[in-house]
Amino acid sequence: MRLAGVSALLTFVILCAFALAIGSITVERLRSDFNRDVRDSALELPKRLHVTVEPVHNMFAINPQLQDLAGDHAVIRIMALEGNVIAQWPHDAPSFGSPLHETEMVRGYRVVTQEVAGVLPDGERLGRLILQYARPVADTEATVKRVELSLLLGVLFGSGLALMAGMAIARRAMAPIAALTSTAAEIARTRDPSLNIPQSPADDEVAELSRTLEGMLRELDAARAETESTLARQRQFVADASHELRTPLTSVLANLELLAESLHGDQGEAAASALRSSRRMRRLVADLLLLARTDAARVVPREPCDLAQVVVEAAGELGPVSGDHQITIDAQPAPVVAARDEVHRLTINLLENALRHTPAGTEISVSTRTVGRPSGEDRPSGEDGASDEDRPSDEDRPSDEDRHVELVVADNGPGVAPELAPTLFERFVRGAGDRGGSFGLGLAIVRAVAESHGGSVSLESPAQGGARFVVRLPARSDLDDHGEHHRPSLQTVID
Repeated sequence: MRLAGVSALLTFVILCAFALAIGSITVERLRSDFNRDVRDSALELPKRLHVTVEPVHNMFAINPQLQDLAGDHAVIRIMALEGNVIAQWPHDAPSFGSPLHETEMVRGYRVVTQEVAGVLPDGERLGRLILQYARPVADTEATVKRVELSLLLGVLFGSGLALMAGMAIARRAMAPIAALTSTAAEIARTRDPSLNIPQSPADDEVAELSRTLEGMLRELDAARAETESTLARQRQFVADASHELRTPLTSVLANLELLAESLHGDQGEAAASALRSSRRMRRLVADLLLLARTDAARVVPREPCDLAQVVVEAAGELGPVSGDHQITIDAQPAPVVAARDEVHRLTINLLENALRHTPAGTEISVSTRTVGRPSGEDRPSGEDGASDEDRPSDEDRPSDEDRHVELVVADNGPGVAPELAPTLFERFVRGAGDRGGSFGLGLAIVRAVAESHGGSVSLESPAQGGARFVVRLPARSDLDDHGEHHRPSLQTVID
């Protein structure tokens, strides 16, 4: 469309220049021909016109009659030198005065003035008379206007025709490009380079471009397949290596624990240091194994559990190392079907992240809750102090698909730097204030576990400051094992 518009614009400019040139020449020619015709007609009149003067009665005889000489729209006047009109045609012809020039414009007429001689009846020449021949320029100017209008219409028609022809040609020429664009957009959407590029039937530049893109996509597809194969082998190696390292690490840890208990002094300190390093190594191996399993889409056996209970256990486990931090727990029932060890690791990582990146005295709150209720479940009236009228109707309750549990870990610390937030859940990303010597895998594991369970994790920055991590997982029925009573919430404070 743009190409057709540019082509039409260029055509319009060319036609305008052509019309100006041709129009100027044509108009000049029309006016020149008119002036020449008026002048030639005026010069021919004295040869055909005879004016006979009878002095006795002061009578003038004109032969032939003026109307026979005037023709269409012409004016002929015969005047004495004093300016008196002797004869004129038509009788209501406008007065042109006594022009001093031979040819000039007067009242919209081209007027030619010349002298003629009057003769006596015997043929003797008598005095001089003034002959005026005039023709209106209106007819010529009307012709000029018609010519100009025709040229304008021709320019507009030619430009419109060029636009339509350009659009038709451009549409036909751009059809292969449009097909290439559509296929490229589909490849970008599906990320599938195996799609075939449409080939142009003509052997032109577009066909060459199609073949080039087709070859490029085939090479990209092969490179992607090779990369995916390499990554799969790497993930398999990490998973296998991590799994195989767990057994010797367990043996090393057991021996180091015995040495740390039995040795004293410098040797005891060395054994304790080696024990701490080995525990960190076991933690790293466990993290790598978990990430490798999620990358390989290996599903760990899952069972019904209450996320609230997992939170209480994780907070109790970190209580001795929380230091001056205050951990507050508000654990409402949050039943899920999950791998308990993995959601336990998820909770531990979120709490350790809050402990590691906030100063002493920071308050850390942990809460769980179930959002939404099954559409078919109703609590008995008065069980929680609300009447039937105060409860939402079945139409207002969320459907089963809308129900999920939320785990929220929030703190009132310094929060997360804006430049770090977009990459916070990526692997090996560590904040500038990391004081715990972490490997940068904690939040990556949180996201991996949440997504492997069909959930998600997000970071929120409250207006009052701090950081707020929200994990959402699909909810299981929040009734107890008998489907009769609701579990009580667990609320506690760990200092």
